[in-house]
Amino acid sequence: MLFGVLSLMSFQLADSIFIGQLGRDPLAALGFTVPMQQLVIGLQVGLGIATTAVISRTLGAGNNARAERLAALVVMIGGTLVFLLLAMVWLLRETILDLLGAEPALIPLITDYWVPWLGAAWLGAMLYFGYSICRSHGDTKLPGYMMVATSLLNIALDPLYIFVFDWGLPGAALATITAFSAGCLVVYPKLLRRRWLRFDLAELALMKAIRQLSGIMAPAMMSQLMPPLAASLATALVAGFGTAAVGAWGLGTRLEFFSIVVVLALTMSMPPMIGRMLGAGDIGQIRKLVRLGVRFVVIWQLVIGIVWLALSGVVSKLFTTDPAVTGILHDYLLRVPLSYSGLGVCMLMVSVCNALGLSMRALLISVLRLFLCFLPFLWAGAQIAGMPGLLTGALIGNLLAGVQAYLFYRQGMRRLTAAG
Repeated sequence: MLFGVLSLMSFQLADSIFIGQLGRDPLAALGFTVPMQQLVIGLQVGLGIATTAVISRTLGAGNNARAERLAALVVMIGGTLVFLLLAMVWLLRETILDLLGAEPALIPLITDYWVPWLGAAWLGAMLYFGYSICRSHGDTKLPGYMMVATSLLNIALDPLYIFVFDWGLPGAALATITAFSAGCLVVYPKLLRRRWLRFDLAELALMKAIRQLSGIMAPAMMSQLMPPLAASLATALVAGFGTAAVGAWGLGTRLEFFSIVVVLALTMSMPPMIGRMLGAGDIGQIRKLVRLGVRFVVIWQLVIGIVWLALSGVVSKLFTTDPAVTGILHDYLLRVPLSYSGLGVCMLMVSVCNALGLSMRALLISVLRLFLCFLPFLWAGAQIAGMPGLLTGALIGNLLAGVQAYLFYRQGMRRLTAAG
């Protein structure tokens, strides 16, 4: 999963680099697509979390036939919901772009790009549902390999479609369609051969299954939308200190994403294990697994933070030659990475609570991280000591978020044990 996540990040970065060579307008068109992309990802990840939690728990209880039918139900519901969302985005595209502040001259370019991009988004969601079914059965190798393969194919096709075939900006989305289609043609036949999909849904208590999935999916979707909301509000606070501050903050958050990639891989690989243990009623093993995961995240992210601290002078000059941006980025690397252990624990606890069926608790952890820990301390730090204070506020806020997340998880486990 680690290599898979890294490869996905790499192909998105490569997309941006290739599109950036087309000029400012295509890059701006890509920028206006990001909020819609986050909306689609929130939906698919929410359903993916529900898939992993419900199916792995069903397998742990020894009911394989029900797990196979649930997987087919996920594919059908997920494909339909994402299609309806994308259709709505297309029909309301002019209103959406107007609300996002797109210039009228950009709308034809964005519209041309959105035609293939909507297809790529739907195929990406379908591929993700296939990956979720694999993970729920304990197979993380196939999703990991396929993420790498589709990302490499996408990167290889980008220059061919964009420049050689002269398809421009839509060529980037067409390259993604080709890569994701190839992925679906590999993953779904394997799911059918392994008998992890069964479409005879008449044997399934349909409404009960839908309620079971939606009970986890809705809060999980909301918790997935919290990080982009937090990022938007934090950027708005930083913008008060000028463009240099925004540039440095943007570089810092990109480095943050690479710094927590191991945590992201853990949030994908631990839930199937927890679901199986929960289905088998082995709460003691769950406690041991989560303790091991938390200790690893704290130590690993602390080491990452120290590395950034040691390299702060070199890295800040490597990414930009602007002295103002370099200075703020240097301050960022001296402070914020030391809090990645808290951020990592918070992310892991959201994933663990979803796997335990405590989806409302996972949502609460995400909301409290945003409105109780991170943003208030960012604002207070900015008021007290300007930009350095804001960065110190980010450090404190992330550490507090990790502590509150772990306490909420432990409280949830006590209630789960008492109920069982």
